[in-house]
Amino acid sequence: MQNDAQKTALLVMDMQNSIVSRYANNEEILQPFQKAVEAARQRSIPVIFIRVGFSEGYPEISPRNKMFAGSAQRGGMTTDSDATEIHESLKPQPGEPVVTKVRVSAFAGSTLEVILRAKQIDSLVLCGISTSGVVLSTLREAADKDFALTVLSDACLDADPEVHRVLMEKVFPRQAEVLTADGWIDSQS
Repeated sequence: MQNDAQKTALLVMDMQNSIVSRYANNEEILQPFQKAVEAARQRSIPVIFIRVGFSEGYPEISPRNKMFAGSAQRGGMTTDSDATEIHESLKPQPGEPVVTKVRVSAFAGSTLEVILRAKQIDSLVLCGISTSGVVLSTLREAADKDFALTVLSDACLDADPEVHRVLMEKVFPRQAEVLTADGWIDSQS
């Protein structure tokens, strides 16, 4: 685990109103996310929020895209919609970037990599919804880009608990350190 706060960033991914409302049926579920964000802020580790959002008219969404085509039909996922705002329990502070992406990975169609390079970040701590979506896609791409990675197992949620377990226990450890939020916080002391 790298302890250099100047080289590490916490990515809080897809913790936006429309997604949190589907996964977090009580405030207790959000506590590991809140702990991680607060600990990062206390240690001057940059916190970067990632959200998915589209332009008016959804020009970024192909009808062939199984994941996002329904969003274009239903509407409500534009960048100016309340649905794409970061959930109030994790509200970004002034100066904390909110990066908008247009695909599953936090890097896809976003300015994330430019921000990370500008801040000379080489180590990422990942949390978000969902484990089999943004966390998996971002971890794979970040590993290919040679970032050191940590995943906060209890600050990731997935609709399928078995998929979450398999990713955390068997897939992610090949490319990242997997810790609980408390375990990561303790490792930073």
